[in-house]
Amino acid sequence: MDTLNEISKYVQEGQSIKVRKLTISALEKGYTYQQILETLITAMDIIGNKFKKNKVYVPEVLIASRAFNIALDIISPLVDPNMSTYIGKVVIGTVEGDLHDIGKNLVKMMMVGTGFEVIDLGVDISPKKFVEAVRKYKPDIVAMSALLTTTMITMKNTIKLLEEEGLRDNITIFIGGAPITSNYARTIGADIYSTDAASAAELAKEIVSNDS
Repeated sequence: MDTLNEISKYVQEGQSIKVRKLTISALEKGYTYQQILETLITAMDIIGNKFKKNKVYVPEVLIASRAFNIALDIISPLVDPNMSTYIGKVVIGTVEGDLHDIGKNLVKMMMVGTGFEVIDLGVDISPKKFVEAVRKYKPDIVAMSALLTTTMITMKNTIKLLEEEGLRDNITIFIGGAPITSNYARTIGADIYSTDAASAAELAKEIVSNDS
């Protein structure tokens, strides 16, 4: 098994120490950061598909993501700042009044694993903060999460404010969370509703591929 295959194997298994050593070894052997990045993304794609099919669960995704991020930290200084290695940009956050972040973090990890640059705004994010982030980062996608029925309305208010500020037409809006439905997404004018993190990343990749 070559070094890249080993990296993929141990990322999927969440063996961070081995992934760290192998990533350093791969660079010493002359593998490029692009080759390593592609290996990491493929490994997370495999985990994403397994998660979607209930073959692995949240803990396995979290430890795989940790291994992924350790390798990413090693190769990040080598990435040419003038060369875009990302397939798109996502702004993500849990809406105002809601402090839950497990679902948001899973989506973030899956998006990063698929090849997106992800700006995580955190939790309790107001419509105004989403608007400011869209202005600042000019993302392809805005992803909003809510776990409480009482905070769902903030998604609607955020979309309304984006429309008022003339920013709505240039972005695709994803929403998700336990109380959210596809019908609610249609009602408030969101573009995509996803039931799980793997599906969200898959749909996001399709969208940017179609736009390019």
